[in-house]
Amino acid sequence: MTTTLRPSEPLRHHPDGTRSRRFQVCVNSRPVGEIHLGTSPSLGASVARVLELRVEEPDRRRGRGTVAALAAEEVARGWGCRQIETVVPAAAEAALRLFDALGYTVRNRGMEKRLGTAPPELPPGSRARPTTGAEFAAWQEHERETYARQWIERGVPEAAARAKAADDHARLLPRGLATDGMVFSVLEHDGTRVGTLWLALQEAAAFVYDVRVDAASRGRGHGRTLMLLAERQAIEAGRPVLGLNVFAGNTPAERLYASLGYATVTHSLAKPLL
Repeated sequence: MTTTLRPSEPLRHHPDGTRSRRFQVCVNSRPVGEIHLGTSPSLGASVARVLELRVEEPDRRRGRGTVAALAAEEVARGWGCRQIETVVPAAAEAALRLFDALGYTVRNRGMEKRLGTAPPELPPGSRARPTTGAEFAAWQEHERETYARQWIERGVPEAAARAKAADDHARLLPRGLATDGMVFSVLEHDGTRVGTLWLALQEAAAFVYDVRVDAASRGRGHGRTLMLLAERQAIEAGRPVLGLNVFAGNTPAERLYASLGYATVTHSLAKPLL
């Protein structure tokens, strides 16, 4: 039996500069599922995205999804893409096995923790204060460079990575330090600055965009304190869930989040298209 893709809609060009197209997954011309392929709104036209892959129950476990995903890679190459990515819920074990077999690797993970109602106390000697304008300006310049480098190290073309860093900061922080819903804090311990926190208060949850311990203060537990501060601020703002993103390979951060009770909810996977 032959598994192929058949377009089910025209190629769509979207206002954000991305394009996408839906395809039927067919076996001997018989539709058995669907795949939705697009390009990344944040990483540009060189990065394709598997937005959805579905095979009907009677045709599962027969390699249909694998062949469909491989065919989608050929479509992406035809679009000029150099990398392909997808996001898989942590509970979707079959999908994780499929993409692992196809050579996708975990690039980053989304994690969440459901919070209680009592804000945690910070350790003795630790206190938080708002970030000043001068501190914010210095932080933003350094953060944009660090953020771009993280994507470059994971195979994203340098131009696309730097554009993503600039675009993400412009989108998330249109008014800089005064952007609504964004909380920037400096952590001090015994009167000395030891780290910074960027917390976003979203509609139904809070999200840690950046937590950073100053180089001279690392290895002393201040990363844990910054996360306790994030939980405290989220609870005080009435947000019952705190989320974050961690890049694969950042073992100290992964261990810290796991020890604090954060659970993985999504895996972001990527593969170079040679």
